[in-house]
Amino acid sequence: MQAYFYELADELTAALQGDEVLLLSFSAEDSDFVRFNRSAVRQAGSVSQRVLEMELIVANRHLRSALAVSRRATADRAAALGVLSELRDGMEHVPEDPHLLYATEPRSTESVRDDLLGDAGEAVEQVLAAGHGRDLVGIYAAGAVYAGFANSLGQRNWLAAHSFHLDWSFYHAGDKAVKSSYAGFEWDPAALERKVEQAAGQLAALDRPARTVPPGEYRAYLAPAAMAELMHMLCWGGFGMKAHRTKTTSLLKMIEGGASLAPSVTMRENTAEGMAPPFQSAGFVKPPSVTLIDGGRCADCLVGPRSAREYGAAPNGASDGETPESLDMAAGDLPQAEVLARLGEGVYVNNLWYLNYSDRPACRITGMTRFATFWVEGGQIAAPLNVMRFDETIYRLLGSNLLGLTAERDFLPDSHTYGGRSTDSMRLPGALIDKFRFTL
Repeated sequence: MQAYFYELADELTAALQGDEVLLLSFSAEDSDFVRFNRSAVRQAGSVSQRVLEMELIVANRHLRSALAVSRRATADRAAALGVLSELRDGMEHVPEDPHLLYATEPRSTESVRDDLLGDAGEAVEQVLAAGHGRDLVGIYAAGAVYAGFANSLGQRNWLAAHSFHLDWSFYHAGDKAVKSSYAGFEWDPAALERKVEQAAGQLAALDRPARTVPPGEYRAYLAPAAMAELMHMLCWGGFGMKAHRTKTTSLLKMIEGGASLAPSVTMRENTAEGMAPPFQSAGFVKPPSVTLIDGGRCADCLVGPRSAREYGAAPNGASDGETPESLDMAAGDLPQAEVLARLGEGVYVNNLWYLNYSDRPACRITGMTRFATFWVEGGQIAAPLNVMRFDETIYRLLGSNLLGLTAERDFLPDSHTYGGRSTDSMRLPGALIDKFRFTL
């Protein structure tokens, strides 16, 4: 597939006229999908698709289009040349773009990762065994994902990777369920078993009568999946240069007001250990890591090409959206096995949802608990809790009120498959927090 993409790039480059520059981005997947409900396979299938994005540039004008390719050389060549002609014809109708920037110094790379997934059928059998006697519902997605970049200046980049993601729940009744996930690059039955044992223990606790606690401040533990929802909010304009320069970032108090997080909080865009391609659609190659928060304080921004052009900065491989694609939060020293004991009395939160900013400049976030949230007494789960609303600032959660981060972290890929399997991911610890503020 790599050779096919490069050959097509060479043919399109040969068809250029005058001072035209062509940027090509290639994305593809060969994925297996299995949907489970009531601990049985309800739907199974596979998806193979390849998409070619083409961007034609003439001076400071540019147009972009995309087409599906079939790997039938004659048909794909004709279709791509047709799109190239359409882009050329439309060029005179678009204005100049003062913020256009693309890589002009070729930096070619290649990353082909080993396929360690094992047999998909065996993985499915292990999932079915885990659901025996329970109501397991979820989706298993696994397979190869490919990404490529080529331009008419001679640059060539390629990534081939294999990964899996099992996004599943043990359903109890009503609005009560235990949601979990297992993901990575190498399927490990023992790791799945550990996840299942933890979820099964919490499922049993859901049999107890649910409690409601009054609004107030409680010691709380946020599992990695709950932390991921908070991180999604921070990634929404929090780390990009454009947001920083226009003062729309939710981390404005850190940048201008002297606020900080706990010294144990360090966040990076860790491309080297993520799933996302180490290059982007304008041809800029990403460094292995970009430190976003270092020891509780803002460090580097994600700089996309357009922001780099507008503000005279050097791009660091970010997309124009300047959003982390492989967010990594450093681990702490709290053993996962000691979380309940350290929590003592308080709230154990597995998942959050419906998050939004209640005060964006102050990085104040509101949202709801979801699925299995528990009241803990004496270091033991005492009862499930009914849904609660929280309202907190990141400066309290990961700053003044942070008691510890777990030594173990979860790898949490984005489960979205709309148009194709997402390659975004997070690697996060859980967090023990004092005086977590519940408002309803």
